Amino acid sequence: MHSAVESLIPRRLFLTGSAATGLLVLSGCQTGPRYSLVEVVRRMLLLAADNALDKLTAPGGFWDSQVARIALPDLFGSRGGVLQGVLTSVLFRDRLHRELNHLAERGAERAAPVVAEVIRTISIQDAVALIRGGPTASTSYLRSQMGPGLINAMIPGLADAIRVSSDPIVGQAIATLTGVDVGGVAQALAIGADNSIWYQIGLEEAAIRANPESTNDPMLIAALKVL
Repeated sequence: MHSAVESLIPRRLFLTGSAATGLLVLSGCQTGPRYSLVEVVRRMLLLAADNALDKLTAPGGFWDSQVARIALPDLFGSRGGVLQGVLTSVLFRDRLHRELNHLAERGAERAAPVVAEVIRTISIQDAVALIRGGPTASTSYLRSQMGPGLINAMIPGLADAIRVSSDPIVGQAIATLTGVDVGGVAQALAIGADNSIWYQIGLEEAAIRANPESTNDPMLIAALKVL
């Protein structure tokens, strides 16, 4: 399976392409290969995002994950809100919860090319600090730069997915709510998906840092070992 990130930046080219954005000597290395530290951060983020979104866009990507599963949005009364009619049924709410997590996969598909494009164009002022930072330093930086960008990108796709869902339970649930339409549900689901996506990307970044050899990328291996 190839994710939308891969469709925008082919994995083979990403993993094996040479740095093209200003070459700098890695701190502590006076001899040997020369690398762009900005390119190192971009490669790490692209790989982390690619791995994360591959997992989340797979069938059951959100629901089957211990860390990415999205809580039932508050508007359905999952955390002390007003329960109405059929929403008081545990079986109904469990089925609704599962279906919304499945729909979130569509949101992740919309998010993938947005993440890839921002990584390609983002201004990275202190690449050394990001490389030397904590396990999820680069992910945290990227998220701060994107703000609500992923949420806004996901809402239209999620709204469409809700409207055409073959499972009537979502429509039935929305019908029980007062003053809430498909757009409101899509926004609530996008906020939950946004948190899950960033958390998963952070996990993938941490895994890359912990075992750079697993990437088979000489640039990442060299940079992460030296810095």
